[in-house]
Amino acid sequence: MLRFVLASGVAALVNFGSRILLSHFLPYPLAIALAFCAGLCTAFTLNRLFVFAQPTIPLREQMLWFVVVNIFALAQTMAVSLLLEYWLFPAIGMEWHSKEVAHAAGIAVPVISSYFGHKRFSFRSTP
Repeated sequence: MLRFVLASGVAALVNFGSRILLSHFLPYPLAIALAFCAGLCTAFTLNRLFVFAQPTIPLREQMLWFVVVNIFALAQTMAVSLLLEYWLFPAIGMEWHSKEVAHAAGIAVPVISSYFGHKRFSFRSTP
């Protein structure tokens, strides 16, 4: 689990940093979605190399399951980020880096569900 958290942390930094850059040119929700793709590619590579020891399912199937698991993670990230930015933060008067705080919270939410999804589906080893 520690290696997963470390790999996910690096991928989260890629996700977060690219969202900040993309937000200069794109609307916030689209920037979140595209940044998620950058983080997704980083996460797949790091998880495959360093976290899940020798999955026995084919690479194509690993990639497919990785995307499926991350569609659920994207839904969680998007929901949390948008709810915080457009509903909760305005309601409590939070303005200090609200997009960044909302997005960081959104990235953090699916860590546990993603770990178990990838362990069970994306990088499983068949007996």
